[in-house]
Amino acid sequence: MTEVQGEVLSKPIILVSACALVDIEGRVLLAQRPEGKSMAGLWEFPGGKVEAGETPEETLIRELSEELAIDVTASCLAPFTFASHAYDDFHLMMPLYLCRKWEGIPQPVEGQVLKWVRPLQMTDYPMPPADEPLVAMLRDFL
Repeated sequence: MTEVQGEVLSKPIILVSACALVDIEGRVLLAQRPEGKSMAGLWEFPGGKVEAGETPEETLIRELSEELAIDVTASCLAPFTFASHAYDDFHLMMPLYLCRKWEGIPQPVEGQVLKWVRPLQMTDYPMPPADEPLVAMLRDFL
């Protein structure tokens, strides 16, 4: 909460669900945010904003289908960790799931660039501040 002239203002909390897709070689799929979006050019884990009435898992199933043209079932999404990060205008809560099984081949449906990256090389890709702490945890786990 922020205090301005005796009035307490709180930032909205935005819930975003993200997924670390891990292939058979142990690489993680990163997506580069396309031009025209906030934080364009930064690399992130696929996912998106949790809509009203959705669970984080339902969000990932929908977003991975829309963004990457792959099918994932809830039973293949393993909760891994989460990020809690204060941006200027909002506070982000982002559960990160691991997924090693899906149907289809990830395709850049929304104009994003996709890259399979070894965990030790993930720090070579600039990411939004909320994603950065997740990289070390993934690297140590994978």
